Amino acid sequence: MKDAKEQSSEIVVEDQKIIGNGSSIRETITDVRGFLAWGAYTGIKSKRRDLALIYSEVPASAAAVFTQNMVVAEPVKISRKHIKQGRAQLFVINAGNANACTGEQGRLGAQEMVDTAAKTFDLDPKHIIIASTGVIGRKFPTEKVVKGIIKNASKLTSDPIAGTLAANAILTTDTFAKESYSRAKIGKHEIRMAGIAKGSGMIHPNMATMLGFIVTDAAITPPLLDEALRECVNESFNMITVDGDTSTNDMVAVMANGQSGMPEIKTKGKAYKAFREELMEHCVVLASQIVSDGEGSTRLIQYDVEGAPNKVAARQIARTISDSNLVKTAFFGRDPNWGRIVAAAGRAGVSYNPDKTDLFISTEKRTVQLLENGQPVKWNARTLKSMMRAIHLFVRINLKSGKGRATAWGSDLSYEYVRINAEYTT
Repeated sequence: MKDAKEQSSEIVVEDQKIIGNGSSIRETITDVRGFLAWGAYTGIKSKRRDLALIYSEVPASAAAVFTQNMVVAEPVKISRKHIKQGRAQLFVINAGNANACTGEQGRLGAQEMVDTAAKTFDLDPKHIIIASTGVIGRKFPTEKVVKGIIKNASKLTSDPIAGTLAANAILTTDTFAKESYSRAKIGKHEIRMAGIAKGSGMIHPNMATMLGFIVTDAAITPPLLDEALRECVNESFNMITVDGDTSTNDMVAVMANGQSGMPEIKTKGKAYKAFREELMEHCVVLASQIVSDGEGSTRLIQYDVEGAPNKVAARQIARTISDSNLVKTAFFGRDPNWGRIVAAAGRAGVSYNPDKTDLFISTEKRTVQLLENGQPVKWNARTLKSMMRAIHLFVRINLKSGKGRATAWGSDLSYEYVRINAEYTT
């Protein structure tokens, strides 16, 4: 996370750091004051950890957003009700089974998941948020999950490894654990924030087949936490795409337990702004990690749209380009077919003047302009094809039709994506 300072007698945000990727992380969700975690093996999955527990030592302000799919998993139905209170103390997540389209057996299993956790941790059941991920339509392994909660409750710890174990326990087709961590100062108080996420396929704007859990020791009222989370998710997790599908289980949830000792944020002043910016950084980092781990993907592409008539228009164009299969396959083939990009922008349903459009493709070290005022610019095809070998690419399109700006993230689309999804349940 970039260093940032806001000069004010009321608030200073500084000394920020973010680490992402479980293979090298040193600080995790358990380094946030007042949080314990564990990642366990219960036997739902044959060879990997499949149950994550994230616990706050005190009741915390909480907020969550969920899938917009009409077909909704049983844990989502329960967690939607529980989060209305704006308080939580425990996240319980199982992998290996989505508990979606499972009927009465799945509903009872999800409820037993809550009841067992409430009894084991001596909590109000409504302070428990549950989530599941895995294959849809399979009988929910209630007994394994329940035994796993009881057996592993005593193993919760603040040891940093526990955070990474939890991050690994929520994975499905992911190839690595997604993690984030930072420290920042709000006024005179240091706050800590960390997150874990999972997601690799069925990734599309408006929540995808992904889960994200963020914890912080900052103090903020539930309504303001909910507003901040929705704003941040809208600009991060709702701006990523891998394959254009959304799932039944998607969720991003956050707990803020106030253990930093800072005054509670009760208004949308400078403290709220600083908190929101910190939360945004985590959402963007975790969302970007999800796209970089897209099923079969070989590169991460960031799409920056500027000069749109307004922000809504910019978002619509960015999402249309990033979700275009023709654009994705062109990037996989390292084909500098920029016509696919402008064609996608043109069908996004936004009115603008194509004759003003500028288009650029960049790597982290070099930029090539392809269009200027709607006209092709002379460029070296060999150079551009070489650039397109980079695993992180940037597309910037300036419509020169207003002040609207938006960023979206997407992957390419490869042969491997077809293989992974053809074999997923076999």
